[in-house]
Parts: sequence; structure tokens; C-alpha cells
Amino acid sequence: MDSTVRQILKEKGSEVWSVAPTTTIFDTLHLLSDKDIGAVVVVDKGKLVGIFSERDYVRQAEKDVSTIKYHPVSDYMTREVVTITPEETVQDCMLYMTAHHIRHLPVVDDEKLVGIITIGDVVKTVISDQSQLLEEMENFISGRYGR
Repeated sequence: MDSTVRQILKEKGSEVWSVAPTTTIFDTLHLLSDKDIGAVVVVDKGKLVGIFSERDYVRQAEKDVSTIKYHPVSDYMTREVVTITPEETVQDCMLYMTAHHIRHLPVVDDEKLVGIITIGDVVKTVISDQSQLLEEMENFISGRYGR
């Protein structure tokens, strides 16, 4: 099986938490904590302009721990956002995540943000796909295939 991003979003939902570029790091961290998420997209006038993750915070906090929380998220967000489309596959997600060392992929359809895929979503989908394939193989070997 080769699940698509669209199928993953259909199962998990397409809710995406976002902040404005002027949102403080402090408020952004509260959102991450309250929603139990690892990243938020940064949107300005409806356009995706960045992504801010726990890793972005950790990388910067050690440099300026006393004042970082008062800075706008735009000071520390990742501006070069790697995105994926709904038609791409879970394998594409794995390739992008591995190549770019990221754990969150915003999903964009016709320049519109429609969801976000996480490394957890990818792992869950791969396990499900492999379980289904294993069951099909067992059924084939035992002669129950196609019944």
C-alpha cells in the first residue's frame, strides 16, 4: 500500500494551529504546550511564511535564554518551509523529512494550507500499511486470498 497525504489527512483531520509573525515566542510556546503539538505554522495575511518548532526554540534559547520569550516568532522561525501536496505519498513524506531533517510537513494545495503531516503520522501510516500487506500475504499463502 502506498497511502497518500490526502488519505492521512482524511483520517487524522486537517486542523492546523498557526500564529502571526508578530506573536511572541512566549505565547507561541504556550500554544505548543496547550495543544500538545511540536510545531506551528506562521501565517501572514493568509500566506504561509514560516514554521516554528520546539527545535527552533531549543537552538536559539541557549544563546539568549533571558529575553528570547519576548521576541516575535518571526525572529526564530524557519523561513524556508518544506511543504508537500495532498497527492504525494507517505514515502515522499519520509524522503522530505529525512533529507531536510524535519518532523513537520505543512500540506499545501493550490497555495492554500490544508493540513500538516508529522513524523508520528508517517510512522502510524507505515505500520498500518505494513500490517495490511502482511495480512494479505498470510491470506494468500493460506489460500484465503480473494474469498
